[in-house]
Amino acid sequence: MTIAYLSAEIGLYSELHTYSGGLGVLAGDHLKSAADEGIDIAAVTLLHREGYGRQHLDAEGNQTETYPDLDPNKHLEDTGLELEVPLDGHSLKSKIWRAVIRGIEGHEVPVYFLDTRHASNNAIHLNLSDRLYSGGDDMRVRQEYLLGVGGIRALKILGHWPIKGLHLNEGHCSFAGLEMMRQGWTKEECSRRTLFTTHTPVPAGHDKFDWELVDAVTGDLIGDDERRMATHEGLCSMSHLGIRMAGRVNAVSHLNSKVASEMFPEAEIAPITNGVHHTTWISPPMARLYDDELVGWRSDGTLLEVAHTLSDTGLERARAESRAVLRELAMTMTGVELDGNRLTIGFARRFATYKRASLVFRDIKRLNEIGGGKIQFVFSGKAHPRDEGGKRLIKEVFSAAKELEDIPVAFLEDYSMATGLAMTSGVDVWLNTPVRPMEASGTSGMKAVMNGVPNLSI
Repeated sequence: MTIAYLSAEIGLYSELHTYSGGLGVLAGDHLKSAADEGIDIAAVTLLHREGYGRQHLDAEGNQTETYPDLDPNKHLEDTGLELEVPLDGHSLKSKIWRAVIRGIEGHEVPVYFLDTRHASNNAIHLNLSDRLYSGGDDMRVRQEYLLGVGGIRALKILGHWPIKGLHLNEGHCSFAGLEMMRQGWTKEECSRRTLFTTHTPVPAGHDKFDWELVDAVTGDLIGDDERRMATHEGLCSMSHLGIRMAGRVNAVSHLNSKVASEMFPEAEIAPITNGVHHTTWISPPMARLYDDELVGWRSDGTLLEVAHTLSDTGLERARAESRAVLRELAMTMTGVELDGNRLTIGFARRFATYKRASLVFRDIKRLNEIGGGKIQFVFSGKAHPRDEGGKRLIKEVFSAAKELEDIPVAFLEDYSMATGLAMTSGVDVWLNTPVRPMEASGTSGMKAVMNGVPNLSI
């Protein structure tokens, strides 16, 4: 019996651009860790051939996006199976692609990607899965219908049946619980077997749809009881639906659980702090050091708790090699020459306004006095294509870079998981500046620490 894991985005590796930020990368790390632990789990997401958009930045920091088409044949295995679900009076067909995660002991965890680029689909449905978090409510509710309903049906087609448990990663997947009840689970079984994870600490970040639209898309999927569960402020709230169906709900940190409990007061929300998959996020130089001095760390991550016993010479060598990798990357991507003898401060995450990427530049005069000739910065991160506030933050970083005196700033375009690894392992200080309590958890600092980099949080 299999645990079904559903998420709107899953980041497995850098070249497969089916993620936007922490949620997707966390999902990938969940599944890699499950493979290491030998857990019987299968994941479903959508194949976002055009991803979150490729970021382009001009000399002033203006962000534009293009959407190059991903060729799944280069990254995934075609299962040869197809999924068919009714939608809009038509039959929506999806190809099913597969990636396989192999754990440290060889256990395999499959990740399935539903792809609506099927020749039988009409023009509207053909591109339904193409972009992550794109389009209006019409597009989003149909994507979530495909993910939830189609995801469960895909697992049945693929032989992962019966399902013993359901993990819903945010409200995007909540229709999956309804589909499991249509497949035979009672409401009590659905409650007992379902875990819902909430990440988003602001009400605006939780999808809410007009009921007329939802009914048009879902048909008879939602009964009267489920409609009452989902209704919040007159709309269909996907998070309320998922939370009220699930017997267990968790947030992703202690602080986040307090915020989530205020948003969903009827639910008991447990704190389970996010983590990272250690072998994914430790740089090759640091991994070699751990291989030499913390034998067995790959299979037993708790050995990192005694990293303070590492030799000074070994740590200095590994850190120097990691720094050199980042300096070379910055030079290649931006032409900015970083100084190996200066303190390098790093900041890489989604450019959402609450993360306050430009906070460190608020007092340019004082920063010049303190840091001139001593420090340098490396930034990376994308703003959502429709987030003008986030795009302004990128421009503020570019503007500040021109005002600084003898403080180089490199901004690495089109953030990816590979960029994230180079930065979290190659800087000297990892900078965190979110508005409290808006950051649900924050995992980039965990990656930095495993690479010998301290955090500075404001």
